[in-house]
Order: sequence, then C-alpha cells, then structure tokens
Amino acid sequence: VQLQASGGGLVQAGGSLRLSCAASGSIFSINTMGWYRQRPGKQRDLVATIGSSDNTMYADSVKGRFTISRDNAKNTVYLQMSSLKPEDTAVYFCYAIVKVVTTAAWHSYWGQGTLVTVSS
Repeated sequence: VQLQASGGGLVQAGGSLRLSCAASGSIFSINTMGWYRQRPGKQRDLVATIGSSDNTMYADSVKGRFTISRDNAKNTVYLQMSSLKPEDTAVYFCYAIVKVVTTAAWHSYWGQGTLVTVSS
C-alpha cells in the first residue's frame, strides 16, 4: 500500500491550498485517514482526521480554517486549507489505517510529505 500526497507549495498569508493524498495497492478497506504536520524544529502534530463514517476531528489551531474530506471511491483524502498563516508552514504528512487484501489486520501507512510554505 502506498500513499501519494500532493498539493503543497508556496502561498501568501490569507491564501488557500488544497492537499490531496491517494492510497493505492492491495486495499480491502480504509478506516481513518488524516493529516499530520511537522513544523521546523518541532515534533509531528495531528492536524485533522476523518473516519469511515465521515466523522471529523481537528486540532484547535486549524478549526474553522481547514476542512478534511475523503472520496472513498478514489481512496483519497483531502485537506482544504484557508486563511493560511505563516505558522501553518510545515511538511504535511497524510496517513491511513488500511486493511490489506492478504491479511485480516489493520495497518497504518504514511505518505511521503508535502511542503507548505506560507509567506507573511
């Protein structure tokens, strides 16, 4: 199973970006999908998650500005980021909890990370 993230880039403060992350491989089903971010010199922090029933959770720092969604037919999770601030600058990593075809177990998979830079 592989997760491919895309959509990062450079944006001015107040602008918007949309991140995408597509899962591929021997996928039987996907439970939770989400995004973490790692700011320079900081640990990796949770940004948002979305469950299989579209239940969502957000970090307090992004509530009201970021929206997570998913397309189950495409095994893809999105992160719409608006009203971006310089402190949102980070490498954003997607993840998914996946049941693969060959086993009955759930496994966590991570994307490669995509850099978001917000200039002031």
